[in-house]
Amino acid sequence: MSISKKIILLGHFGVGKSSLIRRFVEDTFTDNYKVTIGVHILKKEVNISKEEAVSLIIWDLEGNDDITNTRASYMLGTSGIIYVFDLSRPATYKQLESDINYIKTNYPNTPVKVVGNKKDLVTKDFLKENNDNFKPFVDFFTSAKANTKVNDLFSTLAKELIH
Repeated sequence: MSISKKIILLGHFGVGKSSLIRRFVEDTFTDNYKVTIGVHILKKEVNISKEEAVSLIIWDLEGNDDITNTRASYMLGTSGIIYVFDLSRPATYKQLESDINYIKTNYPNTPVKVVGNKKDLVTKDFLKENNDNFKPFVDFFTSAKANTKVNDLFSTLAKELIH
């Protein structure tokens, strides 16, 4: 038996939201960057067990430097949120704590996964040096390009949504 759950991806412009979704749904990656205008919706079924599956309806929202400006209508019926920032661009995570607090305050019953994307563009030393800044917030360090932790991210959230 399969149930449907709406997932939205939030974050600044160019952090890799569309690339993460494309990697997860189509197992592809392209360096050809196209700005998402409005919302793009894709779907993928995730098997949780032999008896359980969840159909993820994934909403790729346009990038926004201020998540408080995200259209409220896009958020309606959201089952889970993935907040994405770019590890190689500090401007995309300088407001990380306040963005996460905003999400958790306004959507208190909605599971949130925080993702530092583009792990392939930073060094292990960078991650170690910034561990204290990221650790309290970040659930996954991913790379859509290198296919690092992308399936883990979506599968973990899918399991959380039905259990």
